[in-house]
Amino acid sequence: MIRHYEAIGLIPKAARRESGYRDYDDRDVHTLRFIARARDLGFPIEEIGRLLALWRDRSRSSAEVKSLALARVEELKRKERDLREMRRTLEQLAQSCHGDDRPDCPIIKDLAASDP
Repeated sequence: MIRHYEAIGLIPKAARRESGYRDYDDRDVHTLRFIARARDLGFPIEEIGRLLALWRDRSRSSAEVKSLALARVEELKRKERDLREMRRTLEQLAQSCHGDDRPDCPIIKDLAASDP
C-alpha cells in the first residue's frame, strides 16, 4: 500500500538507503499511522488526502474536519442499513430452501431473477 500511497501522491516518495531500501523517519511513520487509522475508520483515499491536508494545516477550521467525519458517519449508517437488509434477505432465502437433494432452490431462483 505504501507504494500506492506514493504513486497517488498521498505521501512523498521515501528516501532510499544505499541498499535501495526505503528509509522512513518518525514523521513518515506518523503519517502512515494517520493514514492507517483513517482507513480503519472507513475513510476512502480521497478523503484521507483531504484529512492529511487539514492535519498539516495548523490554521484549519475544526468545523471542516468535523464535517468530513459526520459525512463518513452517515455513509457508514447507510452501509449498515444495506448490510442488515442483505443479511435479512439471505436468511429468508436460506429458510425457504429445503437444502436437500432436490434441484429446486429459492436462493438460485432469486439470484437468477431479472427483477429482484
